[in-house]
Amino acid sequence: MTRLAGRLLLLVAAACGMQAASPATAVSTGQPDFVPCQVGGADAVQHLQAQCTSLSVPEDRAQADGKHILLHVAVLPARASEPAADPLFFIAGGPGEASSDAFVQEAAAFSRIRQQRDIVLVDQRGTGQSNRLDCPASPAAARVPSDSEIIRYTRACLKQLPGDPRFYTTSVAVQDLDAVRARLGYRTIDLYGISYGTRVALQYLREFPDHTRSVILDGVVPADLALGPQVSLDAQQALDRIFARCAASQVCHAAFPNLTQTFAALRRTLRDHPTKLVVRDPLTGAPLQRTLTWDDAASAIRLMSYQSETAALLPLLIHAAGVEHDYAPLLGNALLFNAELSNSLAQGMSNAVLCTEDAPFFKHDAASLETSANTYLGGRTAHMLEESCSVWPRGVMALDFKKPVISGKPVLLISGEDDPITPPANAAHAAKTLSNSLSIVVPGQGHGNAFRGCVPHLMAEFVRQASVKGLDVSCVARIKPFPFFVSFSGPAP
Repeated sequence: MTRLAGRLLLLVAAACGMQAASPATAVSTGQPDFVPCQVGGADAVQHLQAQCTSLSVPEDRAQADGKHILLHVAVLPARASEPAADPLFFIAGGPGEASSDAFVQEAAAFSRIRQQRDIVLVDQRGTGQSNRLDCPASPAAARVPSDSEIIRYTRACLKQLPGDPRFYTTSVAVQDLDAVRARLGYRTIDLYGISYGTRVALQYLREFPDHTRSVILDGVVPADLALGPQVSLDAQQALDRIFARCAASQVCHAAFPNLTQTFAALRRTLRDHPTKLVVRDPLTGAPLQRTLTWDDAASAIRLMSYQSETAALLPLLIHAAGVEHDYAPLLGNALLFNAELSNSLAQGMSNAVLCTEDAPFFKHDAASLETSANTYLGGRTAHMLEESCSVWPRGVMALDFKKPVISGKPVLLISGEDDPITPPANAAHAAKTLSNSLSIVVPGQGHGNAFRGCVPHLMAEFVRQASVKGLDVSCVARIKPFPFFVSFSGPAP
């Protein structure tokens, strides 16, 4: 998954206000033609001025004379009059999120880097303005879809895609990235990847080490780990840590003294008796009649645990629903997060990646399945993906893709202590074969931490020197999670 949950409450302002000029390094090559543009989705609160172009690439790289698609590329020029020769390529997560949309929410974290370096945003094929692979919206339902319904929906999606999903995988996307690098005239590049974007960055590092100067991995997804049943275990571990923080907080514990028991009772109630409610649409304010199921609640809880700002609401929402039987706030958040997720991700591109690089490598031993089933998410999420992938075509994948990436290039790995999808163990796993790496863990935080505390400064210094040597990361220990809400008015003073 992406930084989606955090973006909804992100208080960091994106840096803009500079008059865009043609990218300094790219213009010197005479390749290609750029036009002024704005970066940010149609509903984004802010937009950034940039220079944009489109590059034509073969959909099937083995058939250079066949169908071509256009890659959308945006460059945010460095502010320095003489910028550094190597830019930073920002790679979004998902899979399925467009870099040109995602960066707007993260821009402030990269302000220091942009002082000296161009920021390059390539909408990965299948996302944003690069031949986006969308699926039709699934109908709202008061129950979990059956396997046959999942398969029918997947086949309907495949029929209307504007591209062949076999060629929208990570292995093909890194070829696109290097083609963009070459066309823009950069000899080497720095890479920042968030969530799934870390998998892309690692694969680029593997395939193009001579063109890689440094790499930042924020919320690490090693290619040799399949995101499947382990997702439920990681989500449960993160929620347990959030509950433990509440129990350790005098104010939170006093307000919600039986949080674990309340959560268990709420889970049983909604599983046995889904609740019909009339609520207002959190985006439009229109009245809606909906049924809150446990799957809806669990999905919202998982997404809200991605960031400490939204995790701070969880004890209050769980208490309101489980003790006071006020389900509207929990349902409202479920509607908000699921709508935002649907709008942000290109589901067809996401399936193209997951059905090639993850689902075929799920482990199905009895012990792991039983453990997963005992989590609050259960094993249904992985099962639904496998059903969808049973009719989804397998795509292009490099022969060494599922092997650890071995490199001596400088790599900075960033993890959140309470990350529900890419826990610190992922970074530790990847670092075993990255001999010139440094891993930092941000206390009390969730998924994606580029904007936290001193992390922007550390990233800028790391990129400036392209080395982890002498990087003082002691400031990370002073970063604190957002305080828990004890009422809907906010945290205790």
